[in-house]
Amino acid sequence: MILFALDMDGTTLSSSNEISLENIAAIQNAQSLGHKVMVLSGRAPESIQTVLDQYNLQLPMGGSNGTAVYADGKLLELTSLSHEQNLRIAEKVEQEAVPFKLYTNKGTFIQRKWSERLEEVLASGTIPASHYDDENFGKMTRVVEDPQLFDSIEDLLEDEELAIQKFFMLVLDPAQKERLLNVMNAMDGVYVTTSSPFNIEVMNITGNKGNGLKVMAEYLQIPMENTVAIGDQFNDLPMFEAAGFAVAMGNAENEIKRHSDYVTLTNDENGVAHAIELVLKKEAELELAVTK
Repeated sequence: MILFALDMDGTTLSSSNEISLENIAAIQNAQSLGHKVMVLSGRAPESIQTVLDQYNLQLPMGGSNGTAVYADGKLLELTSLSHEQNLRIAEKVEQEAVPFKLYTNKGTFIQRKWSERLEEVLASGTIPASHYDDENFGKMTRVVEDPQLFDSIEDLLEDEELAIQKFFMLVLDPAQKERLLNVMNAMDGVYVTTSSPFNIEVMNITGNKGNGLKVMAEYLQIPMENTVAIGDQFNDLPMFEAAGFAVAMGNAENEIKRHSDYVTLTNDENGVAHAIELVLKKEAELELAVTK
């Protein structure tokens, strides 16, 4: 049995934010053969589920970069930041005055000043033209309808039942992004990554897609050597390192491709379907060779 772990944006989703019929067919074919397919995404669990429901796909998932892992309708593991980490990260983010949001066990919370801060940086003239052409730009700058808003991290943390899995910072100015990355990477006990040229994501040190993959594999009793990770961004590297076989999308940056075992087609060329079919074909050939 194989466990396929699929990233969502830039991987399973096309640049028009759709799952192709080819990708759906490949996923369902793998399932019909007794294999398992999960989504491992930087998106919040509720956002992943909305997409899966749209295509009637029944898949376990690891949301918020693998920090919230779900299967069979239950939470398998939740990896959260500590109270002290939340305060320390928020302090540094506020010093840079960048828009940010929080992925929590009670949904996603958006800073009330998000739009105001976004407008300021858009008017600053410091944003590279290439950012506007990136397929993630619209998704990451858009605010969802009826968002949960917060004024300060201190107010939010008054709810003792609330746990924060991920800080998402929108950093459109490259110089500011480099500065913030240096600050975040200097902190103890956190894992820092990006999923586009203009964002920073911060989780607990054990909160990453690699750990999310391990949690799911253990739950499904599938050896790690029988896992396949498919992705396109830097936040996919931990699951590339953990998986038995790592597949980079054709639209991934060269550094991501260098960390993979195989490069498939792009997300607009049904790269996920191509990769799944390749792995299943190789497995069938291996089984045939063993039985001879």
